Amino acid sequence: RALASSTGMLVLFASAVQGWMVRGPVAAPLVQQQQQQQQLDAARAAAPAMKVSRRASENAGKVEEEKLYSPEEAVALMKELATAKFTETAELHGNLNLDPKYNDQQIRTTVALPHGTGKSVRVAVLAEGAAADEAKAAGADLVGMADLIEEIAAGNLNFEVLLATPPAMPKLAKLGKVLGPKGLMPSPKAGTVTAAPGEAVGEFKAGKIEFRTDKQGIVHVPFGKCDFEAGSLSENLAALTKTIEKNRPSGCKGKLWSTATLSSTMGPPIKLDVAALRTFAGVV
Repeated sequence: RALASSTGMLVLFASAVQGWMVRGPVAAPLVQQQQQQQQLDAARAAAPAMKVSRRASENAGKVEEEKLYSPEEAVALMKELATAKFTETAELHGNLNLDPKYNDQQIRTTVALPHGTGKSVRVAVLAEGAAADEAKAAGADLVGMADLIEEIAAGNLNFEVLLATPPAMPKLAKLGKVLGPKGLMPSPKAGTVTAAPGEAVGEFKAGKIEFRTDKQGIVHVPFGKCDFEAGSLSENLAALTKTIEKNRPSGCKGKLWSTATLSSTMGPPIKLDVAALRTFAGVV
């Protein structure tokens, strides 16, 4: 009887400990997480599937998912599939072998597209005196110094490109929080800090654009409109590819390109043969 009683007490004690371990305060967050995940899964299951338009479905069916297209094939197909009711933009999406959290694995630069972007660009210039007169003569949309800085600080960013003369740079420090998130902060590396603002205004008005890697190491760059001739789009694509190769970061190890795709604004992605793209651009 004593042995049976002792055994029974041990069983009860073990059960109590096990129950405390499962239902005690340490396990409570885990149970709560499981309940939240179950609720999330149920909500996702109940949510209606996104409706795909017939046009988008038909266009996607014209692209071979596993095929790597030559640049000429991809440009022609992209133009064919740009069937929206507005003029779509041609875009290159390059997934690069970069980790932008390191300074030596970032790209921020400009490219002068030989046939432009097909889009009118508003250019603002921070300059005074003769430099301001030069910028106005070149067609700058906004020119000023203290007054323009005040407008920018108030959040009035009525421009796509901001150029600055070197004397303006110390005055731009307080605008970092306004311009930085928009990618508008002038930079010597991007060619937007210049002692010759008139020349720079002309270049950006003619189709020079700035681009950079995003947080995933991808560049998303428009290189024209889909109503351009195929030859013009191809030449713009070649110029863009050369610029990316020319600005290969010093910290990039091995191949620069992981994947590359073309697409129109509303069109499906078209995978590019990266080796053919580099040959096409004359960089190998």
